Amino acid sequence: MKVRWTPEARQDRADIWDYLAARDEKAAVRIDGLISEAVAQLADFPMLGHEGEVAGTRELTPHSSYRLVYEIDSDTVWILTVIHSRRQWPPLR
Repeated sequence: MKVRWTPEARQDRADIWDYLAARDEKAAVRIDGLISEAVAQLADFPMLGHEGEVAGTRELTPHSSYRLVYEIDSDTVWILTVIHSRRQWPPLR
């Protein structure tokens, strides 16, 4: 399967990097590596994550503090967001 990132998910990842790197660059590298590994696994095992909080999505936790929210659309896994586990998901409307 192909794995694609939405612009929002790319921004989430960049924001996580910026936040962590400003405090502990080694932690930023470690967390980003875990996210990369998790996303790479989804190419071969798209059902790896559990059913998501939002209908039609799945969630994978590469680290206890972060989760990937994604959906599967035919032959593509779309990464929708990367969110800190303490943040409200889905966001309140």
